[in-house]
Amino acid sequence: MRRVSFTLAFVLSLVFVVSGAYAQQKDVRLSIATGGTGGVYYPMGGGMANVISKHIPYAEATAEVTAASVDNCLLVGGKKADMALIMADVGWDALQGKGKFKENLPIRTLAVLYINNMHIVTLEGKGIDKVPDLKGKRVSTGAPGSGTEVKGLRVLEAFGLNPDKDMSRERLGASESAGALKDGKIDAYFWDGGLPTASITDLGATPGVKIKLISHADAIPKMREKYGPLYFKGVIPAKTYPGQDQEVSIARVSNLLICNKDMKDKVAFDIVKTLFEHKPELVAVHRMAEEIALEPQVDGSPLPFHPGAAKYFKDKGLKLK
Repeated sequence: MRRVSFTLAFVLSLVFVVSGAYAQQKDVRLSIATGGTGGVYYPMGGGMANVISKHIPYAEATAEVTAASVDNCLLVGGKKADMALIMADVGWDALQGKGKFKENLPIRTLAVLYINNMHIVTLEGKGIDKVPDLKGKRVSTGAPGSGTEVKGLRVLEAFGLNPDKDMSRERLGASESAGALKDGKIDAYFWDGGLPTASITDLGATPGVKIKLISHADAIPKMREKYGPLYFKGVIPAKTYPGQDQEVSIARVSNLLICNKDMKDKVAFDIVKTLFEHKPELVAVHRMAEEIALEPQVDGSPLPFHPGAAKYFKDKGLKLK
């Protein structure tokens, strides 16, 4: 009995030693600022956190719900989050201290991710067929602190509309906007995200609801003229959402994964390497991860790359600008 007790104690001590050593390895805690639960940033960021925690022995990552791009730049710039998903146009403003930002933020690109698609969502019967028809309507332009709001206001500006004078303006996130439209509290809303966005899919699948997406690609020349070559034309294919019968021409912008310039080079390198090598695990979370690739890194970001990320891409033969 004494021998058994000794053996059991020895085995248990080994278990505690091994588990303790493993716990000590996880000495780097990383937070990823994402977006609202109704968009793509949140599940994508959660997937990234899981991949990083699973495959980088020393790191433990978690995803945080936020208002998205503007707030995310502030969080990373202020070292209150380690990484964030953002829209490239917002990141460009943050780097230069323009628009919503009072100072230049020390943010850097880890990777160009997928493309964001501007949705202007309404319902059949609202009398809205084109952007100028939003005049006099109740419209949500996106949550405060979001890239949707920044880009949505630029679309309206390009069509000569003032969001505070020409319409009754709300500032709601993706899920809240979809709910408000369904309940008749607003007539239309802006949302900028991947395809498909879950909250729009749910809205389109609601019995008695027929959604309509509004084309707005005509805004792109004026947006590029004033804010730079960050925007480009794209389409939301027909049948992307339930009840969406026609293809819609839209304004698109790249999404970035960013960090603070002071992130350690090895950590940045390992994060990028891990995300690219385990991309199928991200695709399993959301199909927009299929767009993550090496080629867009060459000219897809207006922000400088972090040296650790740049090393990974240069090792892959890319010539970054």
